[in-house]
Amino acid sequence: MVKATALHDDLPAVASGLPRWARAAVYAVLIAGAVVMVLPFIWMLSTACKPSVELSQLPVRFIPENPACMENLRELYDKSGGFNRYLFNSALLTAARVFGQLVTCSLAAYGFARFKFPGRDVIFALCLGLLMIPFQAIVVPEYILLRQLGWLNTYAALLIPGIFSAFALFLLRQAFLQIPIELEEAAFIDGANPLQVLRHVTLPLSGPALAAFAVITIQAAWNDFLFPLVVANRPDTRVVTIGISLLQGQRDIPYNLMMMGSLLATVPMLIAFLLLQRYFIEGVSMSGVKR
Repeated sequence: MVKATALHDDLPAVASGLPRWARAAVYAVLIAGAVVMVLPFIWMLSTACKPSVELSQLPVRFIPENPACMENLRELYDKSGGFNRYLFNSALLTAARVFGQLVTCSLAAYGFARFKFPGRDVIFALCLGLLMIPFQAIVVPEYILLRQLGWLNTYAALLIPGIFSAFALFLLRQAFLQIPIELEEAAFIDGANPLQVLRHVTLPLSGPALAAFAVITIQAAWNDFLFPLVVANRPDTRVVTIGISLLQGQRDIPYNLMMMGSLLATVPMLIAFLLLQRYFIEGVSMSGVKR
């Protein structure tokens, strides 16, 4: 059995075999890339703590002369009117999508991976075909359907349509195919049914793939803007991405308040990624490793 982490263990050995100048060049490129990736976050933090008079000040300063972090935070909550509610709605939307897709896609993926039935490959190909259809092409029919159901501006419209994902189906199916079928057959011999095998054998052995699925789904759900804007844009169902965009006026754009809101919205995603980073990298690496 080949471990995915073995790929990462070999990287230091490969780097140590390079000449000193080559290693220095590799590290220089990596450091430059890290700076480019981190720079927008530093600028966001800097702008979030700037008073309005320093937003257009030249030359540009990363460190505010008169930090106004708490003042901007209070003004953000005064202008938004319900920023905590927006954060709660985004968290609810994210949790519903992750849990819903885990349930529906794991069941469907296990069926496609382990059971043979007429039209299995055709149905799976049709499911994958959904990945080639942009969401903008189906947003109007989906809006009409939700309006006919009477779900507009409700949590049902916000939560239920996102509980299935063709990408999650594909990711989990590939992860299930990598698990030795002998382990599941042993569970069947002990008297377990397919649901028990999925819950107690297959899913626990698919931890890295589930972590990769969780990170991707959490990020996509938390940053979703268009769908919540179309189907649920009342103040009590508004998500944080819409709340931040509504801070800008027709003639004035309070970049410091928008960056403060973006900072608050980024912290939960940063924490989630740091907690799941190791499993996410391992899950992505496993996609190219045959076990």
